[in-house]
Amino acid sequence: MKIQTNDLKYIFRCKTSLHKIHLHLLAYNNMDHQLLQVVALLTVIAFGGRSWTIEACSHIDLEALLSFKNAIHKDESGRLAKWIGESCCKWEGIVCENATTRVIQINLPGFISTDTDLFQTQMIGRISPSITLLTSLEIIDLGGLVGLSGAIPHTIGLNLPKLQKLYLYGNNLTGSIPESIGQLPNLQELALQENRLSGFIPMSLGNLKSLKRLLLYSNKFSGIISDSLGNLINLVELDAHDNALVGNIPNSVGEMKALEKLDLSNNLLSGKIPSSLTNLTAISVLYLNTNYFEGSIPFPSRSGEMSSLGFLRLHNNLLVGSIPANIGYLVSLQRVSLSNNKLEGALPSSVGNLVSLTELYLSGNFLSNQIPKSVGQLSRLIMLNISRNLIEGPLPQEMSSLQNLQTLDLSFNHLNLSAIPKWMANMSSISNIYFAGCGIQGQIPDFLQTTNSPIQELDLSVNLLSGSIPPWIGSLSRLYLLNLSRNYLYSDIPDSFRNLQDLGVLDLHSNKLTGSIAPVFDIEQGMFGGSLKFVDLSENNFSSGMEKIGGGECSTQFVNLSHNHLEGRIPNSIGRLNSLYSLDLSFNELGSNLPEVLANLTALEILKLQENHFTGKIPNEYLKLLKLKELNVSNNDLEGKIPEGKPLIDFPESSYSGNKGLCGKPLGPCKL
Repeated sequence: MKIQTNDLKYIFRCKTSLHKIHLHLLAYNNMDHQLLQVVALLTVIAFGGRSWTIEACSHIDLEALLSFKNAIHKDESGRLAKWIGESCCKWEGIVCENATTRVIQINLPGFISTDTDLFQTQMIGRISPSITLLTSLEIIDLGGLVGLSGAIPHTIGLNLPKLQKLYLYGNNLTGSIPESIGQLPNLQELALQENRLSGFIPMSLGNLKSLKRLLLYSNKFSGIISDSLGNLINLVELDAHDNALVGNIPNSVGEMKALEKLDLSNNLLSGKIPSSLTNLTAISVLYLNTNYFEGSIPFPSRSGEMSSLGFLRLHNNLLVGSIPANIGYLVSLQRVSLSNNKLEGALPSSVGNLVSLTELYLSGNFLSNQIPKSVGQLSRLIMLNISRNLIEGPLPQEMSSLQNLQTLDLSFNHLNLSAIPKWMANMSSISNIYFAGCGIQGQIPDFLQTTNSPIQELDLSVNLLSGSIPPWIGSLSRLYLLNLSRNYLYSDIPDSFRNLQDLGVLDLHSNKLTGSIAPVFDIEQGMFGGSLKFVDLSENNFSSGMEKIGGGECSTQFVNLSHNHLEGRIPNSIGRLNSLYSLDLSFNELGSNLPEVLANLTALEILKLQENHFTGKIPNEYLKLLKLKELNVSNNDLEGKIPEGKPLIDFPESSYSGNKGLCGKPLGPCKL
């Protein structure tokens, strides 16, 4: 007798015991040898350690996953909505081991990639402790789900002996790291960054001998760094920046010989930087900036130490002493920031040995003497910032060899340059020049219009420049920032300024400029519109051009025209500046009524109109300026009742004083 197709399908679907299977097959009276072979084969399949349907998982895992699902109130991705039935090995985000059908991976990251896009989704809810019942788990990826809150289950480390990767980053988790995490012997990656976790970093983490990456940054961890972390001899990356850690870096960190990246920046750490860091032979990234470290820079002590170090940040600390002469041994350095410390003495000539250096930040120290000629050997240098030190002139001509240098900031030193060195015209890549407070005299040099690379940012403020603003500045088509403030310039603003389509920051305050402000507010808009964000023309002698404000530029955020001789009225076109947060027109000769269109500037936080000749009432529409934090309309000719309501009633009496006709809170009551 032959077995019909339907009978075979039934056999494969059957989930009963072997005894029932045999009873079904024996119902056929004349079973031949071939049929017996089929029975034997099916028996092996059924009882070879696998379920009849390999997509089914164990009862314990199924219940654990359903409990996990029930703790999630909302899943924007819709993945959990597909978790139905008992075939959990086929559920999205779940991976089972073929031989045992136990769940070994939960992959439900917040970032989901498609063929055409990458987008982030979220889950709102908590992590159910039932997840620890999935005892065969190797990977848990619940990172970047944003809305996942609550605590990490305190039993997370008790029942997951095979766990290798735990990703819970980028959520809204609170509480502390459970001590039990230290009982995950095979854990290689622990990513808890970008949550709201707090408390101490548990000593038990030192037991994770297999750990390679420990990411704890952007949380609220406090307390000290435990000596036990020195036991993590296989750790490649330790990142705990942006927390509230205190105390010293333990000397044991020098035992972490595999460490390639150490980031403890933006904490409250103090004491001296341990010299044991020189034992980290594989270290390539070391960020200790924005703490309270004291003492001197302890590394390197000799040639060959930290030979792979490429990125070093020690800025915003309390370090003292000189920059070590041995810094030249760090031959792999690419980016170095030592800014805002208390370093003193000369910049060592050995810095010229750092031939891979691309960025060097030394601002805000007490460095003195001249810049060494060896700086000219840094052929890959792109950024050099030595501003706010005690560096003396002259500048070495060897700096002209820095053909890749794009940004040079020597502001506020004791250079006393008298003039900008002409050899700068031969630097083929220079585009950002900051020479504020360098004692430069005379006129703005013409060679700046012929540099090989278009100038994008030019800061010559706080110098002794005189003469007129040259019209050729209008030909700097890539210019974004121009700061000529606090000089002795006198002239009109050249009409050529209308051509500066990329200009975003213009600061000409505290000069002797005259004429119209129109060229600034009449800049031709390019394909994407104007870009002017910041304008400061205060403390000059401008007298006209108010009618152009808001005529062609709508993205401006800051305008200061105070302490000039501007006349006329505030134009209604100013209401188009809906991004404006600060407007200062004080100490001018403006008059007429206050325009109601100022109420359209709903982003406004600062409004200064004092010491003018404004008349009439304060418009009731100004009550719409809900973000206003500072208001001054004093010493004008305003009258009537101050509109009742916030924010106008919250300002002090001084904001309205000197207007004989004004009344109402916070001034005296209006007369009937």
